Amino acid sequence: MVRDLDADFDVVGLDGIARLVYRYVLSHGTVRPAELAQDVPLGGADGVSVLERLRAAGLVNRAREGNGYTAVDPRTALRTLADRTAARVDRVRSAIPDLAELFEQAGGTPTSGAGVRVVDDPALIGAWYTRLQHEVTKEFLQFDRPPYILADQNPVEPLVLERGVLWRVVYAAEVLDRPGAWEEMRYAATQGERARIARTVPTKLAVADRRIALVNTTLDPRRPTALVVEDQPLVDLLCAAFEAVWEEAVEVPPTDSLEGATPPTRGPTAEDHALLTLLASGATDETIARELGISSRTLRRRSADLLRRLGAANRFQAGVRAAARGWI
Repeated sequence: MVRDLDADFDVVGLDGIARLVYRYVLSHGTVRPAELAQDVPLGGADGVSVLERLRAAGLVNRAREGNGYTAVDPRTALRTLADRTAARVDRVRSAIPDLAELFEQAGGTPTSGAGVRVVDDPALIGAWYTRLQHEVTKEFLQFDRPPYILADQNPVEPLVLERGVLWRVVYAAEVLDRPGAWEEMRYAATQGERARIARTVPTKLAVADRRIALVNTTLDPRRPTALVVEDQPLVDLLCAAFEAVWEEAVEVPPTDSLEGATPPTRGPTAEDHALLTLLASGATDETIARELGISSRTLRRRSADLLRRLGAANRFQAGVRAAARGWI
């Protein structure tokens, strides 16, 4: 993926129009608003206002006579702007302890430290889950199953994956009861998430860097309870439980791995691969037919054909034999 280097300037307050105007000034030395309006597509923005924003940021100067704007050497101007931004970020960091204290007082969140703590407020459980995502640096492990206390879409995960974090998740088959979940899983796999589906998972779990874990002890959507675990032996035990379920689960193929693929000789087609994954996950016929966009009758026919080709008597045996052949 090609990185948009210009987008990095958002952090210092330069949006797309400001960057465009700044590049124009740099390439022309001195410009006037009329020239800018004629040469640069401003998308309805006022050229003088944009130039004044650049001037306030210290990137251009305005001549005393006339209405010309001249670029300041970016080696000096941008470094100064970056330093000012860094100073503001440092001030935000310095406010974290006071703000955290307010948050803890309001929600009763225990202060951090080794051990095990109970969290029985849905909002705080969600806050801990998000916190683990922000803090993880190397590896994130997760059991995903209903019920959910946060919105369906997770805006933090793409940012975590972008940092190079290994994200592994085992979904319970019942997740597929939610329409669209199958496509969401496959899309997440194309973004770098390593996902598998199990017939069931014991609870909801999130582990950051094999150092701290959030594990649900009750799954009542009205009164969920979770433990935040930092005792290393207990975290290691939870990681071992995750690995055991992971080994038995079925891999979720990414979206692009099934589109336009040429099936190996005597192996599964792209459609077979998707069907085998869903069959092995333990999803119901109704769920599988819906996710694959086929009728129940077609599903039964294709399932019977797969079992015949694999020499299997049932779905479980089909999953074992397909795995042994490297089909899933």
